[in-house]
Amino acid sequence: MRNLTTLKKHLLKKTALALVASALIAPAFAGWTVNGTQVLDPNGNKFVFRGVNHAHTWFSDRLNQSLKDIAATGANSVRVVLSNGTQWTRNSGADVTNVINQCKANKLVCVLEVHDSTGYGESAAATHISRATEYWLSADIKAAITGQEDYVIVNIANEPFGNSTSAATYTADHITAVRALRNGGLTHMLMVDAANWGQDWSNTLRDNAPTILAADTRKNIVFSVHMYEVYNNATIVQSYLNSYLTRGLAIVVGEFGAEHGGSNVAEEAILQYAQDQGIGYLGWSWSGNGSCCLPLDIVNNWNAASLSTWGNYLINSTNGIKATSKLATNFGGATSSVRSSAAPSSSSAPSSIAPSSSSRSSTPSSVANGGTCNWYGNRYPICVTTASGWGWENQQSCVGRTSCAALPAPWGIEGSATSSTAPSSIPASSSRSSAAPSSMPASSVAPSSTPASSRASSSTANTGGVSCSYVVSNSWGSGFTGAIRVTNTGTGTKSGWTATWQYSGSNRVTSSWNTNLSGSNPYTATNVGWNGTIGAGQTVEFGFQANTNGGSVEIPTVTCR
Repeated sequence: MRNLTTLKKHLLKKTALALVASALIAPAFAGWTVNGTQVLDPNGNKFVFRGVNHAHTWFSDRLNQSLKDIAATGANSVRVVLSNGTQWTRNSGADVTNVINQCKANKLVCVLEVHDSTGYGESAAATHISRATEYWLSADIKAAITGQEDYVIVNIANEPFGNSTSAATYTADHITAVRALRNGGLTHMLMVDAANWGQDWSNTLRDNAPTILAADTRKNIVFSVHMYEVYNNATIVQSYLNSYLTRGLAIVVGEFGAEHGGSNVAEEAILQYAQDQGIGYLGWSWSGNGSCCLPLDIVNNWNAASLSTWGNYLINSTNGIKATSKLATNFGGATSSVRSSAAPSSSSAPSSIAPSSSSRSSTPSSVANGGTCNWYGNRYPICVTTASGWGWENQQSCVGRTSCAALPAPWGIEGSATSSTAPSSIPASSSRSSAAPSSMPASSVAPSSTPASSRASSSTANTGGVSCSYVVSNSWGSGFTGAIRVTNTGTGTKSGWTATWQYSGSNRVTSSWNTNLSGSNPYTATNVGWNGTIGAGQTVEFGFQANTNGGSVEIPTVTCR
């Protein structure tokens, strides 16, 4: 009996050692995960989606070439349209396997979505999210995606509810879907689309995302908003995305374009704010949009050599795919430091919030050299090499010293003896000292790929030591975006400014940011609180969007004082 007991102990000890050894050689990460606001690849490195959507279920013969062409743009991800068979021809397990293999061959992270639920509750043909859940758990589809957790993200259903579904129903039905997928054995990262045909104008997803995440036993959900005409100015874009960051939630812009149904989208602001904050985006869509939506085609007639105006901007602009995309490290991309998952503070009493040492551990030199910027209650390091606006240094966002120094009390620079003024070594010509970097759309400076007609400007010198220039940064036939830059040409500080202009034709402003705008042609723009003071030689600017109303884009004279 004693010998048998000894043998059992020996076997148990040996088994335990084997399990420990197995744990030591197992990878630290399996599949895609979220860490607070960040998406992490299977190696545990931060990943930012820079990709496009591809309408595979309607154009299955285009898959191989399209994914190859998409990868050639520099994209690191693709969102692929599938069907569960309730509206369109069902994509089988064999087809899904081929999609995944093509994604892997082209080093594209593969986001798979079921499109048949689009607009449920309003679209008579749409099917409930439960049918999408059934698709993922069906024998052939589950077999196709199981074991592909390092390469596949499951976007449960595309825009699964229209405008008539209550927040309570939206939330409850998503919780049911998430639990069903987990109980069914799926361990993939899940992506959840917003309400209101994806645009979430009712803030249903925004306000209930924490509840949906809490229902996931793996706490592994990235949320997705589709930004179309609801997001027609920078303020709306930034406010919506920032609401997730302040809650410590991962958010991506799963679809967006430059216009939708003839209405403008603030794509410039989407690209810039996504880059500033490390938020992913996937533009809609590679090609194949019907006659109603041709401006949403990224390439014309599936021809990768023929970029549309929208595609050219998405791929080639300053904050576009080519300039900002990085491959996932499991595809050979370079590793990067992982930022803290702690959410930026949104306290109304920022002075009582100490910056977290752990949350800035990857950028000690930024803090040491420049201090910390208290950006309206959120803390960011002061940029070392970027003088003004937002920067991206040491794998995280930072704020230029001049922009931070211009914030009104109690915000501004913390932890630096020179917090009240910008360093004298920064050339005045490089500064936009009092512009709010987080609300300045990328369109304020036209990319080199923008047609010459879209970069037209007028400049008028005025008395009082102030001059203005009017810049058209992007145009698309029915509308355009632009900016007016106000420069202090005097030798002393200028406090308060006003700019006025009038169109001689049919152009009319539809929205603006970074200014108080009044009038309906002529227009009068005045400073807001934080950009009213302009140092000698410095420039601030504000942006606007306008419709041409059937005319051509005008370049009016601007008078400022």
